[in-house]
Order: sequence, then structure tokens, then C-alpha cells
Amino acid sequence: MDEIGIVTMKLLLAAAAGLVLGLEREAKHKPLGLKTCVVIAIASCLLTIISIETAQNAYQGTVFNRADPMRLAAQIVSGVGFLGAGVILRNDSNVITGLTTAAIVWSAAGFGIGIGAGYYLEVAIGVTLVFFAVSFLPFIVRKIGPSSLKGHETSLSVTVENTVKIDQMINKIKEHVITIENVHVKGDKHSQQINMRCFVDDKQGNVFSQYDEIRKINGVIQVEITEL
Repeated sequence: MDEIGIVTMKLLLAAAAGLVLGLEREAKHKPLGLKTCVVIAIASCLLTIISIETAQNAYQGTVFNRADPMRLAAQIVSGVGFLGAGVILRNDSNVITGLTTAAIVWSAAGFGIGIGAGYYLEVAIGVTLVFFAVSFLPFIVRKIGPSSLKGHETSLSVTVENTVKIDQMINKIKEHVITIENVHVKGDKHSQQINMRCFVDDKQGNVFSQYDEIRKINGVIQVEITEL
């Protein structure tokens, strides 16, 4: 296979790796999905090829013979980090979302670098493990893991009457979920809003099955639930 054929093969393999990761994010309707992962993987692979070829073709006897073949590729990791940071969000409940998407974008760059450097088997194993970790591992952990992990993470916002005592309301809500974290309370003279992160046991169904139960609690005005 000539040089152009090898470069084309590497770029196609990088596109395939990005495609696998992008499809997983696209299926979950995340902000950075198929196109982003494919573009990052291909661009990272191309920059790695350029970096290595530039060092290999450097003239002997000049300062270029000390060129680092991975210097350009090394900058990809930090550069993609800024792109990943753009999808990390903090909502009103102080719940951080987008970390998995940011990690997958970062890993797409890593796989592109690996293919560009010629580590095909290592990348294939890495893509397989990452895809398994984000697609199947959470389901397995909820089924056979400890009880504290057998739940769906949700963001819950409950608006209550101004006369309701917050600690009592939280205790009532706890009857319908496994645990409550990151409680944030705000209000005015008319009502109070409790924002929190909570987990619902699979045996109880998803968090939306608890919506009516939480809404029936005395003093509750409005309930908003977002499954994370």
C-alpha cells in the first residue's frame, strides 16, 4: 500500500472510531453528537500524521533532526479540552451535566491520535471499552451493583407554599426516592422553591412514576422533574 493509501486508511479508521462514539451520543440526544465526534477524530488523526511525517522528513544535520513527532499531536488534547468544556453545564439545582459527553469528545481526539500514530489494535480495544462503559455498564451496575447505585439520577424542583417547613418537606420527598443531594432553596413571600438532585430506585419505576405522589404532598404547588 502506497503512502496515500495508508493515510486514507488511517483517516477512514479514525472516522469509524468517531462514528461509533458519536452514534452513542446522538442516540441520547446530546449536544455534541455524531458530526462533532467524527470531525474531531479525523482532524486529530490528520494532525498526528502531519506531526509524525514532518519530524521524519526533517533534514539531518539541522535543528530539525530533534523535532518531536508528537509535539503537534500533544496540543490536540488540550485544545479539544476547551471544546468539551462547552458542553459541561450547571443547572439551577447545582447539578453538573455533560461530563460524559465532554469525556467522549476528548477520547475521540485520543483515538484519532492513536490511529494517526499507527496503534490500530490499541484503538480498537479502547473504542470497544469506552462504548461498553457508556452504553452497557450503567445498566449492569444498576442490576447487580450495591443498592446505592440501583437508581436513576434526576433533577427535582419542587415549589411549595411559603408556610411549609423545608426540612419536613424534604423528609416527605425522601419517602419516594433513594437519596437526596445538592439541595438548594430559594423563595419569596409567596412561595419557596426546593431544587435538588435525587435518585429513584428501579423497583419504584422511573422518577416520573413518582411525580403524582410528590405532587400530592400537602403544601406542594408545582413539581418539575428532569431525568439526567
